[in-house]
Amino acid sequence: MSWTGFAAIFVAFFLTHSIPVRPPVKARVTALVGARGFGIGYSILSLAMLSLLIWAASEAPYVQLWPQYPWQRHAVHLGMLAVCLLLALSIGRPNPFSFGGRRNDRFDPDYPGIVRWHRHPILLGLGLWAGLHLLPNGDLAHVILFGVLGGFALAGQRLIDRRKRRELGQERWHALDSARRAAPMFHKPASVRDVSFRIGAGVLAFVLLIWAHPYVIGVSAL
Repeated sequence: MSWTGFAAIFVAFFLTHSIPVRPPVKARVTALVGARGFGIGYSILSLAMLSLLIWAASEAPYVQLWPQYPWQRHAVHLGMLAVCLLLALSIGRPNPFSFGGRRNDRFDPDYPGIVRWHRHPILLGLGLWAGLHLLPNGDLAHVILFGVLGGFALAGQRLIDRRKRRELGQERWHALDSARRAAPMFHKPASVRDVSFRIGAGVLAFVLLIWAHPYVIGVSAL
């Protein structure tokens, strides 16, 4: 694949991520398939385009910037276990500060859970995923890939903060954020069973990622 083809797939990746979530487009699609249908469809599209983009990076001209060492893979393994746990503790939880929050009206800033540590835990997980994968992938195409995606995750946090301030109102947003930051770093979870299930799901997701890596990405993670 040429650099032009790689760039074209990169553009398509960002278009498929930005156009569907524009308010007029999202409203029309949601009216047709419902909020749940939109969420499922958008997730499938996002994963499909991400897989295509990763494949394109592997097919682009190889230009090495730094070599790969065994310790880099071990660092990625440990880091990805943390990422899987972070996402498992974040997805589907009340979070009025970020995207993807569920039952946000039930968010208790005095017991914010993982949101106490970061307003955007899912985007943080995606940023860590990208940063970790820079270590063993020192060729130009993958550095562009993971560098841009990591930057996208970081920039997205600021964009969502601005949007949420408009939606909630400055006073309400700052009051919630102040209460969140004042909460204990560690507190008893509302449901020990739910937290245990999520931790187990995170570990299972990590194992499945290791197993599926050679089939989905084409390279063994080990």
